[in-house]
Amino acid sequence: MKKVLILTTAMVGLGHAALADEGEVNVVSWGGAYEMSQVEAYNKPFNEKTGIKVNMIAADNPATPLKAQVEANNVTGDVFDIEVSDAIRLCDEGALVEIDPANLPAAPDGTPASQDFIDGALQDCAVANIFWGTVIAFDKTKYQGDAPKTAADFFDTEKFPGKRGLPKNPKRTLYLALIADGVAPDQVYDKLGTQEGVDQAFAKLDTIKNDVVWWEAGAQPVQLLADGEVSMTTGYNGRFFDAMVGEGKPFEIIWDGQYMDMDMFVIPKEAPHPEAAMEYLKFATDTQRLADQAKYIAYGPARQSSAALVGMYQDGKTEMAPHMPTNPDHLKTAVMDDPEFWADHDAELTERFNAWLAGS
Repeated sequence: MKKVLILTTAMVGLGHAALADEGEVNVVSWGGAYEMSQVEAYNKPFNEKTGIKVNMIAADNPATPLKAQVEANNVTGDVFDIEVSDAIRLCDEGALVEIDPANLPAAPDGTPASQDFIDGALQDCAVANIFWGTVIAFDKTKYQGDAPKTAADFFDTEKFPGKRGLPKNPKRTLYLALIADGVAPDQVYDKLGTQEGVDQAFAKLDTIKNDVVWWEAGAQPVQLLADGEVSMTTGYNGRFFDAMVGEGKPFEIIWDGQYMDMDMFVIPKEAPHPEAAMEYLKFATDTQRLADQAKYIAYGPARQSSAALVGMYQDGKTEMAPHMPTNPDHLKTAVMDDPEFWADHDAELTERFNAWLAGS
């Protein structure tokens, strides 16, 4: 049986002076506008409160260096921001510290963290900070008059010509093909669990394969749109929001068929600064900090008590609620990530996806 390390109340209840002895905490995240939102909402106030320096390290997918560091027995990161499926898998493999929800801050009204976090946001070894969506965005200058509105329009290169941007992975590509082909959101995983459904998804992708520009890092879709290399692309809603509202880019988001996911904070075993890491995780996932992050990027907080505190963007004039992936209007055709499905099917679907990419 794998030995599970549990950080107890005694360990995480250290005073600021003792924590300051560790001096710093290394946080591995996703870079770009998302990292900036964490710096402003989490890191700066954490440093002011504790005196601990927060070092941010950007990765295309923080789960990749986390796994590599654990396997090499050379862990240099303290806190990693990763997706749910990666958090569950790495926890099962014994790579992560187990986190007791009783040690997390309660909501301002006293509601325990275990009841305040949205369903699924607390895992054995992980605590969610945001909900986010992979969505379609297009350049409004490319389509005068009749603009695209649906996932089906993304695949209609006759009516809406131009290159398309898609992520180079099956998780956020196959589902969209099925949605565009008329499959209901609540039937996507049932379909992808069958040979017929997988064939259907690849057949739909075949219709635009020659028009696709593949991306791998979160900053790429925004850049592809800005540079005119594509006229439509999928990408992370917060990145598009930052480009649209923060930078004034002429983009518009299509919420039809968004892919919903959570990001989660985890702490690896053998983290170089374990006490500071846990204090950072607790601080960054309290009610106020999660609400504060929404001032800087359009991702939904993982705590119910944070929702009422979400207000204006940092410009002081843009209401954030309409831009949140958790807005009820945006959830009507959303597909929520299913970690159990991908734990069972990721390897086989990735193998077929890569073979399809390599084919002519």
